Amino acid sequence: MPRARFIAPWKDSTEKPSIYHCVSRVVDRRFAFGQEEKEKLRTLMRSYEDFSGCQVLGYCFMSNHIHLLLEVPPLPAEGLSDAELLRRLRCIYHEAFVAVVAKELAEVRQRVTGGLADESLARELHERFSYRMHDLSEFMKGFMQRFTQWLNRRSKRSGGLWEDVFKSVLVEDGVASRTIAAYIDLNPVRAGIVADPAAYRWSSYGEAMGGGPRGDGKKARAGLVRALTAHKGGGGGARHWPGEVSKGYRMTLLAEGVERLTEVADAGGGRQARVVRKGMKKEVVAAELAHLERSREVALSQMLRCRVRYFTDGAVLGSRAFVDEVFRACRGRFGPTRTSGARKMRGHAAAAAGVLWSVRNLSKGIE
Repeated sequence: MPRARFIAPWKDSTEKPSIYHCVSRVVDRRFAFGQEEKEKLRTLMRSYEDFSGCQVLGYCFMSNHIHLLLEVPPLPAEGLSDAELLRRLRCIYHEAFVAVVAKELAEVRQRVTGGLADESLARELHERFSYRMHDLSEFMKGFMQRFTQWLNRRSKRSGGLWEDVFKSVLVEDGVASRTIAAYIDLNPVRAGIVADPAAYRWSSYGEAMGGGPRGDGKKARAGLVRALTAHKGGGGGARHWPGEVSKGYRMTLLAEGVERLTEVADAGGGRQARVVRKGMKKEVVAAELAHLERSREVALSQMLRCRVRYFTDGAVLGSRAFVDEVFRACRGRFGPTRTSGARKMRGHAAAAAGVLWSVRNLSKGIE
C-alpha cells in the first residue's frame, strides 16, 4: 500500500507556492513511449500547465516513465476573473463546451446585476472547474488520464497504463530545486541514450536548448530559470535564461558526467562489477567548462552521477530547516519517539550530506 503523500503544510497559503518532484512509471516497466507518444505527453503537459495555473519547472519523458518538477502556486485570493476562467478552459476543452459555460456565466452575472441572485451562484460555477486548478493531484490525474485515453484509442487497447499512483517529493526551492532539475535532465545520459543532455528532445533542457514545436522552447527556459533562481526572487521568465543562468546550469550538467555500476563478464566466465562512465568525453567536457569559466560545485555534480533514491522516495527534500519545518507541521505522521525531521542522506547521495536533507531514512537501494 503506498504511503500517504506529503503535501506542503502551507498548501492553503495565499502567497507561498510548493514544488514537487513527481515520477510515474508504466505498468510492468514496459517500453510504451516512442517519439509520437513523448510528443503527445509534452503537448498534454503544456495544456494542463496552462489550464491549472501550475508551472512545469523541469521534465523528462523516458520510454517507460516520466519525471516532472512542478510548482503549485496558490489560487489567487480573489479567485479568477470570468475571462481568465474561460481562457483556461479553452486549454483543454473544445470551444463549443467553453461557449456553453460562457453563456451560463453571462446569465448568472445578469441575474446578480439585476438583484435576482447573489455572488454565490457565480462562485459555485467557478468552483465546478477551479477545484482542479493549483492542485498537485488534480494536475497529475488529469494529465495522466488524458494521455491514457489518447494512447488507448490510438493503440486500440483498454485498461490502465500507469503503475499504481505517482510518487512525489516535496522540494525546497534553491539548492534542492536546482539539483532535482539537473537530476531530471540527466536521465537520458544515465540511461546511455545521449552523451549530451541537450541532445534529448523530450526533456526540459533539450527543449530549452533546441526550441520545440510549441513556443520555441520559451516555456522550458522559463521553467528552468524558475527552478534555478526562485530562491532569489526569480520570476521564471525565459528572458533571464541567456548568460550566467544557462552557463551555470550547463556546468552542473556536464561537470562530472554520469557513472553507473554494471556487471560484466570476466575472463573466468564469472561476473564482476565495473563502473561505466556515461556522458561526453572528458576532454570535450573539460574544454567546454574552461570556456564557460565557471567553478565546479563538486558535491552536487558527483551526486548526479548515479540514481539517487532520495529524489523519488525521500518524501521531503531541502535544507535542514525546511525539512524540520515540514516535520513539525506534520508531527502526527511520525512516532512519538521521533524528535526531529531532517535525516542526513547516505549512499549515492552522501556527497550532498549537510547540504540537502530528507525526512525519511532510507536503507535499501541507496547505493
